[in-house]
Amino acid sequence: MPDSRVNPTLWISEHISPYDIYQHGVAEVLAYRRTAFQEMCIIKTGIYGKALILDGKWQSCTGDEFLYHEALVHPACVNHGGPRTVLVLGGGEGATVREALKWKTVEEVVMVDIDGAVVEACKEHLPEMHQGAFDDPRTKLVIGDALDYLDQTANAWDIIISDLSDPIEEGPSFKLFTKEYFEQCRRALKPDGYFVVQAGPVAPPEMALHVRLVNTLKAVFPNVASYSSHVPTYVSPWGFALGGANPINLRPDPAAVDDLLESKTTGNFRMFDGTALLGLMCAQKHIREAIAAETKVYTLSEPPKFFGQGIAASPNNEG
Repeated sequence: MPDSRVNPTLWISEHISPYDIYQHGVAEVLAYRRTAFQEMCIIKTGIYGKALILDGKWQSCTGDEFLYHEALVHPACVNHGGPRTVLVLGGGEGATVREALKWKTVEEVVMVDIDGAVVEACKEHLPEMHQGAFDDPRTKLVIGDALDYLDQTANAWDIIISDLSDPIEEGPSFKLFTKEYFEQCRRALKPDGYFVVQAGPVAPPEMALHVRLVNTLKAVFPNVASYSSHVPTYVSPWGFALGGANPINLRPDPAAVDDLLESKTTGNFRMFDGTALLGLMCAQKHIREAIAAETKVYTLSEPPKFFGQGIAASPNNEG
């Protein structure tokens, strides 16, 4: 058990705000590479298992990733009712694909990730996350640019999941949190399809990104919902934004959702069921009020920029 005697030789220090840092003690570095697009680490932590880190920002870890990936995927699928085609943009660990494949109705999942080096490292070092999803015959992996792929598809997808790294200026993803990108995603959806994007933290001091992303999505989709899931290794509760042409059920009946999951999925959920979905859809008052008051829309000319990068350093070295 961790106590005062534990003294990792390496710490990942993630800057949450100009005044706050969250540190993860590293037990072992499993992989490190500076790819053509970003700096990648896969590490083993003291208590949260293995983790993927891109440009110093914590992506997910085996200890609590289900709190993120189940919340990212299944609200959109439940609102659809029986998705057959799913497009995952990003999602290097393969866990998002894993969750989409739980739907028996799904016939095809295409995952488009720009960084093949990260995907290959995740295949090798994070089998706990993808759980063989890359080998499922319904899965197609495309290494390429999400914007280019979207240009080649229209009215094709029941669900589009934007599972991208945070939009830091030096990273590859900041353009993919804009109105223009969301418009491309809507054109790629079937008329009754749903789009979901990971949409940043919702802790009061740092939720401006989330609020503005939701407002940007509202400029594209007639129906938009904000929701969040608490993922301990993200420090802040993490926000998602769901959009579609069809209505979004903000007060789902837990028993009806459980019946749907029983009939149309393979199950094996850790956090998600009808009661959990009802809780996810009940956005807190301060978030609802902030979204209602927001006017900014992110565009390619004024994209969002996520705060900071992390640093890997030994205790006596500031990196």
